[in-house]
Amino acid sequence: MKKKVIAYLHTHWDREWYREFEVFRLRLLRVFDNVLEMLENASIPCFYFDGQVAALLDYLELRPEKEHQVRKFIKEKKLFIGPFYTLVDELLTDRTAFKKNLEIGLKISRDFGCEDFIGYLADTFGHSKNIPPILKEFGIDKCMVWRGCGDIPSEFKFNGVDTVNLIRGYFMDIFSAPMTIEQKAEWMKGNLDKIAAKSSNVLLLPIGADHLGVEPDIADQIEKVNGLLDDYKITLGSPFDYFELVKDNFKNFEWNDELRDNSKTFILPGSYSARTKIKQLNTEAIYRLDFANRIQKHYGSRYDSVIEYAYKLLLQNQAHDGICGCSTDAVHRENITRYEKILQIANTIVEELRLKHNFKTPVIESPTPLEGYEIIETHKGFDNKILYDTQKIPVTEDLTDIYTLRKKPESLTNINLQIKDVKLFAGNIQIEFVRRDDLGDTYNFAPREDDYGEVAKVFEISDNTIKTSFFNVEFYKTETLINFKIKWNNNLTDKLWQVRFSLKKPVTETFSEDMNSIIKRKFDPDYDMRKNLPKTRGIETKSNFAPMQRYVGAHGFGIITKGLTEYEVFQNSLAITILRSTGIISNPKNPARSTPAGPPLPVPEAQQIGPNTAEFSIGFFSPEEAENRILEVFPQAVFED
Repeated sequence: MKKKVIAYLHTHWDREWYREFEVFRLRLLRVFDNVLEMLENASIPCFYFDGQVAALLDYLELRPEKEHQVRKFIKEKKLFIGPFYTLVDELLTDRTAFKKNLEIGLKISRDFGCEDFIGYLADTFGHSKNIPPILKEFGIDKCMVWRGCGDIPSEFKFNGVDTVNLIRGYFMDIFSAPMTIEQKAEWMKGNLDKIAAKSSNVLLLPIGADHLGVEPDIADQIEKVNGLLDDYKITLGSPFDYFELVKDNFKNFEWNDELRDNSKTFILPGSYSARTKIKQLNTEAIYRLDFANRIQKHYGSRYDSVIEYAYKLLLQNQAHDGICGCSTDAVHRENITRYEKILQIANTIVEELRLKHNFKTPVIESPTPLEGYEIIETHKGFDNKILYDTQKIPVTEDLTDIYTLRKKPESLTNINLQIKDVKLFAGNIQIEFVRRDDLGDTYNFAPREDDYGEVAKVFEISDNTIKTSFFNVEFYKTETLINFKIKWNNNLTDKLWQVRFSLKKPVTETFSEDMNSIIKRKFDPDYDMRKNLPKTRGIETKSNFAPMQRYVGAHGFGIITKGLTEYEVFQNSLAITILRSTGIISNPKNPARSTPAGPPLPVPEAQQIGPNTAEFSIGFFSPEEAENRILEVFPQAVFED
């Protein structure tokens, strides 16, 4: 008896990646025009639109006359959209933004008449354990994943949610390939055999790929292939059809941790650190937007629509090839422009409300120094009382010194910095500034086999400055932390820069922030990726690099960062990446990944030549205290009314 194969038609739509947003959008017009035409003439039964609504909105902005047709197909369950606004990366965003993504996406989807939803995460670079509970919070009880699943079967419970592992991935463009039907049937059998090995008697087969249209004769091709398959029968349908047929199978296997096993699929961990400036802007935008939203909620929510507009800009940047730093230079310039808009909006909301209600913020601008605050920097500008007064405009005579002020700490930590033999110590922790060669690309860091890093010499500590052979490091103390800021002019290409902290014992487990909660990870501290570079095709080197949001710690030592989102474990050291320079999207000769992950396009701006900044704080505290330490670095407003 032949096994049943439910095949769903889709296109995976990166809004921007190896081409820019507007270029891809013009392609989207051609792709989706044809999809609607095929739905209209019933040559395909249904179409799954990639789990996001942003692409549909991008389409309708230029094809408004198609909205009635789109709504009709959604109502007839021939077109499935949502639940997300965009397909954000799971490991480089935060809980608030991810929930906003669902909130906005579901609101738009339901307005279009869609009622059926799957947490569709077919191409994110690994999966956070905190995603399923968020899906359940929004009433979504189904999920689809791929990267990072290792040997997990097709159907399983992922932290309490019925989840499908796309064994062979979402990328199935065989019906568009220049091959005979016999060749396609042979190729299809090989893939279905691999899916069947992890499945029940019902298989799920995605048909589609990145930015790919549906073949006009797809139904006819499938019928011909079916005639040549002895063990399978392919039927066009939707993922919902599949979930219904296998609904009793999910209880057979449970997984309650994150999914970052790259033994079967690439998870592309170099994306945690590619284009550090994008990560830093993302962290700042998340914080400032949430900060502004909390304040405006306190005073009546009059800016709700503005906040939602800013979150949409943020979510457009958090789509996984944007925030991952794996796109063209032009794409990331547009990302930076969006981040600047978000910060303009958030800062304006905060300042308008501060001038009206006189609440305290941790950092303010003032035309005069204020008691209890220290000066961070000074620039020429206009007093905000003039700028934000709609009955006034600034004139030349109003130009004055504007001070950026930070609230002084009430006390200072007793952690001391000292130099011993050109080495820096904080208490009993040795701090090293390290750089090594990177032979990889934006997707994967690749080391030289014998390169353990060039370490900076430390010469002097004076006036809150540490002088090293690489750069000078500014620092200041607060109640429980030492806060560091490095500003330097990078003129080196293809390098990984780290701050490495040597602890007293090997690091076998870490605690780090993921979706605004603290998770634990296990490590083999003796594993060395330099000695495990692949010699055959199809392998991505396992590494001891991992993603973080704002915190990572081990052995009672903690690090809080501002947009440094990657750490590495090796022996007794815990290192954070402060910059990774590379000049190509996907290097076909990357020694850490034996096959390409994208086009080999040059991206010279990913080298991040020129001014760079890295900020982080350290202290001795437990994972349970991490939230309070994070609030010291990312404080909230204080209201006195």
